[in-house]
Amino acid sequence: MSVFYVIAGLALLVVGGDFLVRASVGLSFKLKLSKLVIGMTVVSFATSAPELLVSLQAALDGVSDIALGNVIGSNIANIGLVLGITAIISPLAVDKEFYKLNWPMMMLLSFVLYYFLWNDNVLSALEGVIIFIALIVFLIVLIRSSRKTTKANMEEVDDTLATVSNFKITMWLLIGAAGLYFGSEWLVNGAKQLAEDLGVSDYAISVTVIAIGTSVPELAASVIAALKKEKALSLGNLIGSNIFNIASVLGLTAIIKPIMVNPNTPQILSTNIWWMIAFAAILIPLIMIPKRFEIGRLKGMLLFGAYLVFIYISLK
Repeated sequence: MSVFYVIAGLALLVVGGDFLVRASVGLSFKLKLSKLVIGMTVVSFATSAPELLVSLQAALDGVSDIALGNVIGSNIANIGLVLGITAIISPLAVDKEFYKLNWPMMMLLSFVLYYFLWNDNVLSALEGVIIFIALIVFLIVLIRSSRKTTKANMEEVDDTLATVSNFKITMWLLIGAAGLYFGSEWLVNGAKQLAEDLGVSDYAISVTVIAIGTSVPELAASVIAALKKEKALSLGNLIGSNIFNIASVLGLTAIIKPIMVNPNTPQILSTNIWWMIAFAAILIPLIMIPKRFEIGRLKGMLLFGAYLVFIYISLK
């Protein structure tokens, strides 16, 4: 039954998240927000909702391992799994803007998260507020710089949602909220049971099974686009997802319920968070050597291979 709850929970999260994104974009058009602001804030917050609900549910249930593992595992999966497989299928060109703002912010938040957790083994409400405010400042800077340079993130916004009725938006919000609520509850309970059945920690399940599950929609969309030779994947969007996972998901969760580091899972601070930082840090040498501003098939294989090693070590 535990496997059923995990799969059903993930499915509900995907469906609920999709309806929430649609409803949020439709509502944003009603509020006369620009497409740029919708793409960079509303869509980003809404697509982080499944991870937020899972982490919040886990923290409220007293299973902080799952809250932390979900985010750390998702950030590793975004680079090792999603970026790795997509690059193997179709090499990616990297925008020079990537390392000027997005990458430094991801690295900064990763080290700040490590320091906050290492300092007293808890991510407190105040620390949650600090990293969430950092996200707001980052978004303001990002929107201002994007207005000057590019139409980044605007292609994610579906224009047809501008004409959606208020009734539809309300129904989508209700369906999305229900899907996220029940999906997160089933997934967390299923993960706890699955960990018991397999004789591994809750954390090991969250950093592997749950993290891969929450990355599947992004992976599927990227792989389909790569196979069709369309614009496969924006590295900026992927890094943006990692930034939101730390600052929005963990930040908001910690504000509602402080996240404790379980003394029974010391690998959170001794090993896995360093895997997350290493996957983020390796991107700069990868896009510089040997072919600049491209992540080709060989680099994709390297990232995916490293991810498989991580999964093997985590489930040992």
